[in-house]
Amino acid sequence: MTVKVAIAQINSILGDLAGNAEKIDAFARRAAAQGADIVVTPELSLVGYPPEDLLLREAFYAKTDKALEALILRLANLKGLHVVVGHPVLHDGKRYNAASVLVDGRLLGTYRKYDLPNYTVFDEKRYFSSADEPFVFDVKGTRFGINICEDTWSSHAPARARAAGAQVLLVPNGSPYHMKKPHLRHDVMRDNVSRQNLALVYANLVGGQDELIFDGNSFVMDAAGRVCAQLKHCEEDLQLVEFSDGVPSRDALMPDMPIEAQVYEALVLGVRDYVCKNGFPGVLIGLSGGVDSALTLAVAVDALGAEKVRAVMMPSPYTAEISWLDSRDMAARVGVRYDEIPILECFTAFRATLEREFKGLKQDTTEENIQARIRGTLLMALSNKYGSIVLTTGNKSEMAVGYCTLYGDMAGGFAVIKDIAKTLVYRLCDYRNSISDVIPKRILTRAPSAELRPDQTDQDSLPPYEVLDGIMQMYMEENRSIAEILDAGYRKDDVERVTRLIKINEYKRRQAPIGIRITHRAFGRDWRYPITSKFHE
Repeated sequence: MTVKVAIAQINSILGDLAGNAEKIDAFARRAAAQGADIVVTPELSLVGYPPEDLLLREAFYAKTDKALEALILRLANLKGLHVVVGHPVLHDGKRYNAASVLVDGRLLGTYRKYDLPNYTVFDEKRYFSSADEPFVFDVKGTRFGINICEDTWSSHAPARARAAGAQVLLVPNGSPYHMKKPHLRHDVMRDNVSRQNLALVYANLVGGQDELIFDGNSFVMDAAGRVCAQLKHCEEDLQLVEFSDGVPSRDALMPDMPIEAQVYEALVLGVRDYVCKNGFPGVLIGLSGGVDSALTLAVAVDALGAEKVRAVMMPSPYTAEISWLDSRDMAARVGVRYDEIPILECFTAFRATLEREFKGLKQDTTEENIQARIRGTLLMALSNKYGSIVLTTGNKSEMAVGYCTLYGDMAGGFAVIKDIAKTLVYRLCDYRNSISDVIPKRILTRAPSAELRPDQTDQDSLPPYEVLDGIMQMYMEENRSIAEILDAGYRKDDVERVTRLIKINEYKRRQAPIGIRITHRAFGRDWRYPITSKFHE
């Protein structure tokens, strides 16, 4: 006998128990209308993921329990439909990450997570206790087990489910995105689930939660390790797969997305969810005529629509005419409100105020940073007045080596390209222009410059970005040693300079706004280096 299993790839809002229950109900009804027997929702789908220290509050569990009870009753008229819902459980003083099966107005059973991840962005051992009891249930003669996310990144929990009689493993997930992650998931599932002779249904969360992006990309895999169905990237989705004696039918698969398309859509999702879930009416962007602010503007417009985006150009005495022209051109192409607020008068006033203090001292980065801080102050004033959040435009390469100004270009509420290396910035711009020509070509071909002094370019102060990004990737993202980086062919002076700058600028990054994570190691929750340290390799 065949069993139809639906994956409900939903975008839960953390803490919105009523809204999440309504969404689960809506997806369940859509699935039931298509003949589904089982609906699998993502990890902690009822409350959102990750709840972090909300999990330490008893009131969170009390409200979750009430929401779960209400959802059971709400789904009761969907006769025979088994809905797998993720939720936290507080029992005998211990907290668990759980998934329950709801059917015919009752709770059939609950599985509690065994493997608790405690690396990179995860710290589940802070919150949850581990449980080691399999849960298997029967639908029309096929035996289904449940594991939760990290359980399937080792073989223990899948093997326990198999030993308990499971033929198909249902896996609710809150697996955050980074580049190459979708294929990594497939490989890991083959190693730990397919080898147990289990088919699996991998239901992943979609949506932005602070700096994390959950990309969806849910899938079904047979016991031979073949992907039989694949859901959308960075979009909500619902898909049914038919199982016969535990063997899934195979659907036509979408071609792989280029990495630039994956990352760009993740950035769009991250901006949309951060702005909309937090209730901001719109965004402000300081547009400079450079590539970073151009990419940020393109992402913001694609995420929110032109009507919610405002670009502000704040020229200084050192702003090139082409920067004015390119900023006006791009703002017109994407159709946003565009304003120019020159900062010469403010800059002159600052210098006059400090004239006695600075008498006899040469101009240096102090005067450059004053310009950046004037711009930050103006943007934050507009933000305060109109309620729109400022999107900062600094990239990962700049954040790594401190080529950014505290309370200047770092001032804002959300850092869109904080985890995007400069070389990737250009690739993403080319990708976006391949869809429609929104970024003027000259922005992509001129030498990058902060334009804070005459004839300035980034390479006056930094190694070429290809070199900087390569060293940063090996040292920061891959945790390679200095010797390994030198063996890769980089010059000793460049390696020592870049790694030193990464270390001494931690104090700046701690004061930066959060930003979207798209690599497996971003500056933020999975980079925890001390500010005060005398250690040298």
